[in-house]
Amino acid sequence: MATEKELSDFLQSVEKRASKRSLYHVRNEESALDIVQDSMMRLAEHYGDKPANELPMLFHRILSNCTLDWFRRQKTHNALFAHLSDFEGSGDEDFDLLEAWSGPEGGESTQSAQDLAQRGQTLRDIELEIQELPPRQREAFLMRYWEEMDVAETAAAMGCSEGSVKTHCFRAIQSLSKALKAKGISI
Repeated sequence: MATEKELSDFLQSVEKRASKRSLYHVRNEESALDIVQDSMMRLAEHYGDKPANELPMLFHRILSNCTLDWFRRQKTHNALFAHLSDFEGSGDEDFDLLEAWSGPEGGESTQSAQDLAQRGQTLRDIELEIQELPPRQREAFLMRYWEEMDVAETAAAMGCSEGSVKTHCFRAIQSLSKALKAKGISI
């Protein structure tokens, strides 16, 4: 059974990455933060008594479900208010990955402005290409390579087979590689 401190420490450790992951999905900072907060509340309310080693998988599954719920609500909202644009929120908020990225300690002061600008543009290009991935590919890619979850954990969190996770990741990497090469970015 996870102690209150273990649960708190776990939630604190995943908050930033979960927020970024949600932001990649919903492309709205306020909504992303709401999704993460709802996910954390559900984990604490319903699964706080589970062993600490089960918390990461449970949390990522809850986060995925909360994200899907958000999309369902948006679809319903858009269907109801399609002609009433006054009721729709503006989803035009820009996310600056460069602001969220922290480079090597002390490294920024030794780099030229041109290098920093080029790095910023590269990061924005990568972010845009990740956002263009189909939802399941993006979800699998972010869990595997952003959250550093293994295939089995990702499959459990996504509610699919390990083979599906591998396929989604392979296709995501292929798409990203092709799109980034077309922009002259080699990773």
